[in-house]
Amino acid sequence: MTMTKKAANLRFGGSVWCNLDIALRNLDQVFAQVVSPLGLTVIEWYILRALYDHDGQHASELARAVGRAATSFTPNLDKLQNKGLIERRADPSDRRAVRIYLTETAQNMRRAVLESAAELDGRIASLFDPQEFSAFESVLATLQTLTVD
Repeated sequence: MTMTKKAANLRFGGSVWCNLDIALRNLDQVFAQVVSPLGLTVIEWYILRALYDHDGQHASELARAVGRAATSFTPNLDKLQNKGLIERRADPSDRRAVRIYLTETAQNMRRAVLESAAELDGRIASLFDPQEFSAFESVLATLQTLTVD
């Protein structure tokens, strides 16, 4: 089996997990650079994007949508609420549940948040030819389906 030039540049003997983790840390720094001028952390940016797709989610659904554990998600919502970007409302069909809604301030940020997403996606896509990027997106979609047994 021959290694391609790109595979030869992988660290730790080509360990997928180690190299994926390094790539994610690098991307996190790029994301932070683009997102921080909006006054948001990366996780706050994810939460707003999820709410732009579907406002009024339960906190547990929102945590799942952004890939976080529901048990440790409350501080993220507290910070967004303190910034005036979300509000919590009781679920009319289940008093124990809370739904998360965007405020007008957050709605007014929508364009800037979505433009930053397009900028980030464009920067990543520009690193690949279209076929490679399509394959990359397919790999990402598959990796997102991994579950703990």
